[in-house]
Amino acid sequence: MSEPTMRQEGHLDFTGRRAIVTGGANGIGAAIAARLKSSGAAVVVLDLEAALPELRTVTVDLADAQAVISAAGDALNLLGGVDVLVNCAGISKSDRLIELDFTSYQRILAINLHAPVLLMREICRHMSQTGYGRVVNVTSIHARLSEPGALAYDVSKAGLEAATRTAAIELATAGVLVNAVAPGFVATRMAVVDGQDELESEWFHTNYVDNSRLPLQRAASPAEIAETVAWLASESNSYIAGQVLTVDGGLSARF
Repeated sequence: MSEPTMRQEGHLDFTGRRAIVTGGANGIGAAIAARLKSSGAAVVVLDLEAALPELRTVTVDLADAQAVISAAGDALNLLGGVDVLVNCAGISKSDRLIELDFTSYQRILAINLHAPVLLMREICRHMSQTGYGRVVNVTSIHARLSEPGALAYDVSKAGLEAATRTAAIELATAGVLVNAVAPGFVATRMAVVDGQDELESEWFHTNYVDNSRLPLQRAASPAEIAETVAWLASESNSYIAGQVLTVDGGLSARF
């Protein structure tokens, strides 16, 4: 099933708002950064690579805890404050438990879990002082649904959902709403495994499309995930906190 033409983006006004987006150089993060900027936000991207020219980038290895703390300060200085934090950066590597490379495991957790927690600590201190903030952590259906070879990724995303709930409880009275978005299959470069795009593979079509295990019968586009993130990060969200919004085309609704 082909992807439908996207309707015109809903009106979300981020004029005067300042946003930090991790992983904004490509994929879902790039779509989120572009969506926020198109709605009026001033955006700074934290990534190992440079983002699009129209977006300011603080180059950082998110696996380096001290570098993450420094990058948070740099981004705050560039923006003059912050109203929105989106933790989107993530990596994955296939490893079964009994063959697990612990160095790789630690790097995945450092980028996918520890960096978001550190950034929430640093940025939410500022948000708490101003009395307003929106945090959206991009997790995955892997936080609740597992498959062989994905242990490190699964652990990191489950941990980030737990951190989302605890942060939401602690920060709600300060006007800071913390939530998560859990995508399923998304057409990004992470879908390329061992040189093959799994979304174009016989495996994907047989297991998820032909038998309608994936009810919408297609992967999401990064823009579709970005639209959901943008709403949670906007003033339109005034009462959702500590929740994980699953955006997976109905995949997790099936047995």
